[in-house]
Amino acid sequence: MANNPLIQRNKILIITILVFFLLVNSRYFWEGQLGFFAVPFFIVLAAVYVGLIVSLLRQCYLRVADRFSDKRRLMLIALLLFVICITYCQPSGLIDFDKFDGKDVLVAEREGAANCLTTVRLKEDYTFHERIGCFGIWERRGTYRVVNDTIYFEHILPGRQPDDNYAFAVIKPSKFHNSKILGNLVMYSNVADTGSTELWITNNNLKRLEDKKGRR
Repeated sequence: MANNPLIQRNKILIITILVFFLLVNSRYFWEGQLGFFAVPFFIVLAAVYVGLIVSLLRQCYLRVADRFSDKRRLMLIALLLFVICITYCQPSGLIDFDKFDGKDVLVAEREGAANCLTTVRLKEDYTFHERIGCFGIWERRGTYRVVNDTIYFEHILPGRQPDDNYAFAVIKPSKFHNSKILGNLVMYSNVADTGSTELWITNNNLKRLEDKKGRR
């Protein structure tokens, strides 16, 4: 197969398909390190995706033009079609790697101006993941501990961090009569902070941590 003229002529295309597929399906591990570079990088990925669609149409045309004589072209078409369809249906990748980090015991998020979205996830193993998507992508990972209604963020892992590094957060009752909002997670940078950032709690199973302690 390696000596097939069709494969040789389309070697760059095949490499592009494979690299694109790997990047899309591993974005969980690298997108939070891009910061402001996330926007131009995803624009490039989108351009490559469009280019793959154009290549698919071209290969289909050539398949008809050569009167279906080269079966290897059909394999190339199938590869293109598979990657294009999978990326369209699962733009975040085939595997949800977040599930491997453990179960969520609290999820809080809020969409601000310009579709900026901040999400905080507390895991059952006392780790947390904060993700901010706003003209780029930033994330923080570390551990947390809960004292009454206060959550303290600790042992922050090195990486590209958001500008606002919150030291702790307080759970407060929601100001809205909405069954989907279970409360507010008010974020504080330090004890002098006024807590201007509020996230909406959409999932709260912190009681699970108390149950685990009770079973020990």
